[in-house]
Amino acid sequence: MAFGRKIKEIISDEDANEDSYYTAEAVTMPAGTGKMILLEPRAFSESGQIADHLKKRNTVVVNMKRVTAEQAKRIIDFLSGTVYAIGGDLQKIGVGIFLCTPKNVNVEGSITDDDGNKRQEDIED
Repeated sequence: MAFGRKIKEIISDEDANEDSYYTAEAVTMPAGTGKMILLEPRAFSESGQIADHLKKRNTVVVNMKRVTAEQAKRIIDFLSGTVYAIGGDLQKIGVGIFLCTPKNVNVEGSITDDDGNKRQEDIED
């Protein structure tokens, strides 16, 4: 479960303690399927580069903290089309953090709050 701890560290707030808001149960990546790429785009123009990683069958975690809300929406719209075209999936895994997976990656589990409940913002999306 070291991989789950690493994901937890990546998506947790910098100031969070060990009991942070998010956990990752399992991400299954078959052998030889590519890399996991962590990106923080600064503009919509970087959407094509993110899509290129997905087309190469790499998993991409996108943190939107460096773009405006409008740019983030445009990036997510673009990536939604990309993952649809390649048969992949896009999931919100935290505030402004999205997991984009190609068809060859199976993601299991769900993200919950501290009380073990599904987060309200995920229910509304």
